[in-house]
Amino acid sequence: MSLSPHDETGSEVRLRDAVTLKTLRRMAERGEKFACLAAYDATTARWLERGGVHVLLAGDSAAQVVLGHERTIDAPIGFLVQITAALKRGAPRTLVMADMPFMSYHASVEAAMENAGRFMRDGLADVVKLEADASFGALVDRMTRAGIPVCAHIGYRPQTTAVLGGPTAQGRTEDAMEALVDDAVALEAAGAVLLLVEAVPPEVTRRIVEATSVPVIGIGAGTDCHGQILVVHDLLGLTDQTPRFAEPVDAIGERIKEAGAEWTARVARDQIGGSRYTMRETGPSAGPASGAARASNTDR
Repeated sequence: MSLSPHDETGSEVRLRDAVTLKTLRRMAERGEKFACLAAYDATTARWLERGGVHVLLAGDSAAQVVLGHERTIDAPIGFLVQITAALKRGAPRTLVMADMPFMSYHASVEAAMENAGRFMRDGLADVVKLEADASFGALVDRMTRAGIPVCAHIGYRPQTTAVLGGPTAQGRTEDAMEALVDDAVALEAAGAVLLLVEAVPPEVTRRIVEATSVPVIGIGAGTDCHGQILVVHDLLGLTDQTPRFAEPVDAIGERIKEAGAEWTARVARDQIGGSRYTMRETGPSAGPASGAARASNTDR
């Protein structure tokens, strides 16, 4: 399988330059918006990179959309390390962020550092993301000094849903807004290279952008931020309940259902399509079924 796209003639298309933190900073300075999506596998990542998406997040939302849990806190760290690396292998020219899961950076600084390093080494991450407030400043500073780029996730933080009593928008009063701005300023001062702001009124995002100098990514936070992120399943119409801030661009879920129904009907009719293998009159005896038959489409 080649990761290089080809045009209609079969010629290889020149791939885009790699997206880095410098790329995002320059785009923010020029007023150019960058696109981010949470995704979970190499194949989807490959197509999203070809579509021009700048940033992919290996989100802990995988616990819900991939593993079927109700909560993001059920995402296993080993699984997230694997999907982070899968995104980078599928989209090597895209900036890939690792979502550090629940309790992977809370118990101790030493454990947090080891887990962040694991995402950088084994997960091939370009950046790690922490759900944070100003109290995490010392940890962000420690990670930054170790060479680990950090995106600080403020506003609504899904990993704290149990404390909040459910998903709750943040920053909806003047005092709450100022507290979030203070968090953003403190986390940037500690070394955060990106900020992600979730589920806040646009006025809050505007104040954060004005008060800080790093690129700000929003989700349900208005359009004043430098970049926008969604879960790819919400964008493609794969989720049954789309968040209020997400507008699908397609109804892929319905199309998958139709494809499944069509395959079921084909199987029932013995009309499965494709080409069949044929017997050979002479030749070497066939060995056990192996990847060789699957790997070659030219072996007839």
